[in-house]
Amino acid sequence: MTRKVSCLVAAIAFAAAMLVAAVPAGAETRTAAASGTAAFRETGTGSDELAFPEIRRRVGARGTPVGLLPIAGKRGQFPPKPLANPIVASQGLAGSNPELGASFDGLTSRDQRLANGGNQFSVEPPDQALCVADGYVLESVNTVIRVKDTSGANLTGVVDLNSFYGYPAQINRTTGVFGPFLTDPVCLFVPSIDRWVQLVLTIDQVPSGDLAGAFLGTNHLDLAISDTSDPTASWTIYPIPAQNDGTDGTPDNGCPTPDPNAAPGATNPTAEIGDYPHLGMDANGIYISTNGYCLFSSQYNGAQLYAIGLEQLSGSSLPSSITFQHFANTRLAGSPGFTVWPATSFPGEHSTEAGGTEYLLSTIAGDGTETGNPTGTARRIGLWALTNTSSLNTDTPNVQLTNRLVNSETYTFPPSSDQPPGPTPLRDCINDTTLPTPFGPGCWQVFFVEEPEHDEVISRPDSLDGRMQQVWFVNGNLWGAAGTGVSVGGETKAGIAWFKVQPKITGAGKVEGKVLDEGYVALADNNLTMPALAMLPSGEGALAFSVLGEDFFPSAGYVSIDEAGGVSPVHIAAAGLGPDDGFTSYKAFVGDPPRTRWGDYGAAWTDGSDIWIASEYIGQTCTLAQYYPGSGASPPSLAGFGSCGGTRVSLTNWFTRISELNP
Repeated sequence: MTRKVSCLVAAIAFAAAMLVAAVPAGAETRTAAASGTAAFRETGTGSDELAFPEIRRRVGARGTPVGLLPIAGKRGQFPPKPLANPIVASQGLAGSNPELGASFDGLTSRDQRLANGGNQFSVEPPDQALCVADGYVLESVNTVIRVKDTSGANLTGVVDLNSFYGYPAQINRTTGVFGPFLTDPVCLFVPSIDRWVQLVLTIDQVPSGDLAGAFLGTNHLDLAISDTSDPTASWTIYPIPAQNDGTDGTPDNGCPTPDPNAAPGATNPTAEIGDYPHLGMDANGIYISTNGYCLFSSQYNGAQLYAIGLEQLSGSSLPSSITFQHFANTRLAGSPGFTVWPATSFPGEHSTEAGGTEYLLSTIAGDGTETGNPTGTARRIGLWALTNTSSLNTDTPNVQLTNRLVNSETYTFPPSSDQPPGPTPLRDCINDTTLPTPFGPGCWQVFFVEEPEHDEVISRPDSLDGRMQQVWFVNGNLWGAAGTGVSVGGETKAGIAWFKVQPKITGAGKVEGKVLDEGYVALADNNLTMPALAMLPSGEGALAFSVLGEDFFPSAGYVSIDEAGGVSPVHIAAAGLGPDDGFTSYKAFVGDPPRTRWGDYGAAWTDGSDIWIASEYIGQTCTLAQYYPGSGASPPSLAGFGSCGGTRVSLTNWFTRISELNP
């Protein structure tokens, strides 16, 4: 049997397996005690001086010592070739941006690396969180946070997330002691309680010794809730244990015992991890979803869902503990739920069906390791409903989770994204063998103690996979978007599939629905990645994304979209100035093959009649001579190495762009 026929048989078998009725799922009641206070603690800015672990390390040494987020290897590292990408028309480019209001740079890789006196790692990717309300713009990325006003003026300094949550620094560059590893920030502003919500995944690590930086196994979702409507003031933190191995009140989700991949210092060698957390809300609660991977193995257990009643958070002061409902190891038509994204809705838009309903969306086109679909192609999406959410605010919560598959347009595992040639000084440094350094000839010697191959090439940033991205509920409909491969202009590129879904709850309390409208967003010769969608009650909305390819260095883009499914040409909110040139692009740092990390999600938010969007882009460019200005000194000097005049740091050069749209 040929490979093509084998894939087709697998696709048919998978499709048949998906035609299964929805099954209600039960929840476990758990509590989380407040652990302390979060705050914008001003910690100062570090210098450009190189220090461990950026300098003089071994070639190809993977992992957190230079900030490669550890979950990278758990997602689609080697994606399948889809059976067929949808053939779509190019959206074309807009000639102007009349709806673009304020637009300014958000947090950058330089902000991230130099926060907390420089006691930070260089990190890729900058997962994006953005919330806007009452004149405040709260942005957090891996691994810093800041508040601006709506004109872009800073209301706080750049604060590392470790300090915000009251933890030791990521790395103390004087003592070498590691703090916990924080990642995947997301946020909400909840109008009904007039409070902000900020969430991260925190992974505990061995702090010192030979195993410094190794994962212990314990990890938690650190839920910070503002004490007032002012996000620059104090917050209360509620850690929710997420190792799901039977400790700290968690269920045992069955990770392998014993796990041979666990470090000798691991205290919880069968731990799961609460990866890729996301937030949603309705009138009655806030909702957290995560993907449950076994931390030390490749086993995937399914999406986890946490439901927290809002009434306990509505008083003048926050309680000493909160109660929540936990749905473990969710399933969709017999396969694990994957990236089940809760919808965000605002007052007046919440569903009142079945005692209050929170809707969620997911997709099923992965690489086979999570969804059970080995084809990289799908024509259905998952529709989920958590019903009776009003009971979250009683002494006897009784919420039910149901789901089913609904037919949709085809979407596929997207290809990695190309970008134009341009100055890539980090790459040039690795490839260089002649420039003088304090360690001998060759710029590579600044980073490595052994000589790497000098064959690094310009990177192809990761387009992620086909998982659902940001979900919005407005006017009784669910809106969502996902990355997909597309055939546009005769080429295979990364594009976006969007969906408008009409859900309902049956008399039996189960969810049903159909896709009312759907479509694609693509741009000939270019890639559109990491979509984030927000909709207004007026029916106007926007999709934000990164644009890169043959015509554009990584740029911040968007399209407007209306209730009838009309989509505008592609707008460029901020054009990229140069190629992505981060360390995850190069095998000398992360091993062969490299996988260039790009923001695993963007962000979009509504504020009154406006939509705010945030995406990753590259806002600087420089040559190797500007990157290493001390190469001509005698003796050669590393002063200013990697900063390019204060526009980047040695290992990363990403930016974020925040823009206001007035549809």
